Amino acid sequence: MAYEIIKASEKDRKEILALYDAQKGREFCPWTEGYPSDETISFDLSRDALFIMKEDGIIKAAISLEEDEDVDRLPCWDKNIYPEGELARLAVLPGEQNKGLGRIMLQFGMDELKRRGFKGIHFLVNRHNVKAIRCYEVFGFKMAGECHMYDQDFLCFEKAF
Repeated sequence: MAYEIIKASEKDRKEILALYDAQKGREFCPWTEGYPSDETISFDLSRDALFIMKEDGIIKAAISLEEDEDVDRLPCWDKNIYPEGELARLAVLPGEQNKGLGRIMLQFGMDELKRRGFKGIHFLVNRHNVKAIRCYEVFGFKMAGECHMYDQDFLCFEKAF
């Protein structure tokens, strides 16, 4: 596979939004009509925090480095691996799923967080998102706890680098 993972730019906005919209309503996907949105993309672009995988000029996957103080303040995180970064909005085109692209993007995101000086990673996953949980287990993430935020029940996962 000849793909490249690059920082997203404004010219990618429409295609990223379509990628996000393609996830909504799929099994295990908790995303709603209003999330993620055009505003979410603006937030990520403003922080150089949105990365895309392109192959033959087509965006196949995306991932964001997240900033969410409410998630950062959860008491379940291991203080010994502070500061931890967070990844969010991992999306793979429906026709490209189950080919390992999600794992490639996850590894890229972890490498980018490490490059930016984080000592570990934490994130939330909807407790019913079996596909995502299986993907994270491959990388040795540990469940740190559970929480209820944004009208959903989440499992809290983390890992030191």
